[in-house]
Amino acid sequence: MTKAIRIHAHGGPEVMRWEDVPSPDPGPGEALVRHAAIGLNFIDVYFRTGFYKTNLPAILGMEASGTVAAVGPGVTAVAVGDRVAYATAPIGAYATERVINAERLVRLPDNIDFNTGAAMMLQGITAQYLLHRTYKVQPGETILVHAAAGGVGLILTQWARHLGVSVIGVVSTPEKAELARANGADHVVVGYADLVTEVRRFTGGAMVPVVYDSVGKDTFMTSLDCLAPLGMMVSYGNASGPVGPIDVGLLGAKGSLYLTRPGLATYTAKRADLERSAQDLFAVVGSGAVRIRVNQTFPLQEAAQAHEALEARRTTGSTILLP
Repeated sequence: MTKAIRIHAHGGPEVMRWEDVPSPDPGPGEALVRHAAIGLNFIDVYFRTGFYKTNLPAILGMEASGTVAAVGPGVTAVAVGDRVAYATAPIGAYATERVINAERLVRLPDNIDFNTGAAMMLQGITAQYLLHRTYKVQPGETILVHAAAGGVGLILTQWARHLGVSVIGVVSTPEKAELARANGADHVVVGYADLVTEVRRFTGGAMVPVVYDSVGKDTFMTSLDCLAPLGMMVSYGNASGPVGPIDVGLLGAKGSLYLTRPGLATYTAKRADLERSAQDLFAVVGSGAVRIRVNQTFPLQEAAQAHEALEARRTTGSTILLP
């Protein structure tokens, strides 16, 4: 048997149960991964609450690192004994081991340990496509990053600075402001009340060409007001709740703005795109340009407590669960 965190109903952290589940065997094209560390991400909360739909009972989690313990027929992407990591649907990472499509696995370089591998894949690849593909940032630009002390935010900020981009970070507490500054944010704003005024001051009235907003409902309209004409609103998360219906006429009225809602699955649907994104990430982490900060660890069986901390915004950087 394998141990896993499963939910049998949608709801709060209390629906998460530490249970025995049958040990999986890999089928054609699949690999069995014995987990060393598991990443915690806000998307896990969406699946737990039912905001994202899934069949029940379900094992949560989309990100982990570990060792390939067995492979099924036809697998060529990885071999038994490989150190690997992944960040992909379907969910099922909150377990001591799992079977997964081998094409979704990437080999970890020797200089990246399992904890870092589990903490960096989903957030790091998200940062990669946000900066290089959703809106391709250019040296000398100034961008706005919400939740700048969170997992994606810290990676975005460091990576943007590495690319010659100035960052205005938005955080919820003075303590998080210090963390954002320590990771390269040029300017930090605590809260949203004066954000537009502060962005105008920091940019000399020019405003920013792109906003990376993972907060959602509470910040959406303010984010639009921070954009320069023809700017891009990148809404990539819903930490405060989903954004409601949008009058697209607002985009025209506020400066012919662009709006996009990107997702990891689309940007890594092709194996070549997944590998390219992962190699970009491994390169900046390996060089030291981006540091992955694992600031919280929890035993896997205490995943409910980890969710409580995440939803209460008591976490910074990355959080991992240890089987």
